[in-house]
Amino acid sequence: MGYSTGCHTTFHHRYHLVWAPKYRYKVLRGEVRLRVREIIRQVCAEMNVTIINGVLSSDHVHMFVEIPPHISVSDFVRRAKGRSSRKIQQEFEHIRKRYWGQRFWQRGYFSTTSGNITDDIIMRYLDKHIHKDQ
Repeated sequence: MGYSTGCHTTFHHRYHLVWAPKYRYKVLRGEVRLRVREIIRQVCAEMNVTIINGVLSSDHVHMFVEIPPHISVSDFVRRAKGRSSRKIQQEFEHIRKRYWGQRFWQRGYFSTTSGNITDDIIMRYLDKHIHKDQ
C-alpha cells in the first residue's frame, strides 16, 4: 500500500466510488453484469486507473480505485458511466426498452478519498511548520 510514481510525481490518490442504474433497477445481472465489468476495466486500462477492489451488486457499482493526479475523478466516472451506458444499450435490447430516455445510470455518484494519514496528522504537520517559520 505504498505510493505510486509518475514521471515527475509521487502520489497516493485512492477513491471509493459508488453509482447506480437509473431508478435503482436491479439490472446488473448475468450478461449485463459481465459486460459492464468488462467495459469499466477497459476504461480503467485506457486511463491508467488501477482497480484495487470492486463489487458489482445487482443495483449499484462499488469501486476502490487509484487515479493518477492528471485525471479528475469526475472525468473518470463520466467516461466509465458514459461508455458503459452507450454500449449496454446498444448490445442489450431489453435494457434499451427499459431505459428509453438513453440514460442507463443515475445522474450523480458518491466519492470519498482514502489515505495513509488522517486530517489530524496533517494539521499537526502544518502547525509545526507554522511555528518553525515564525
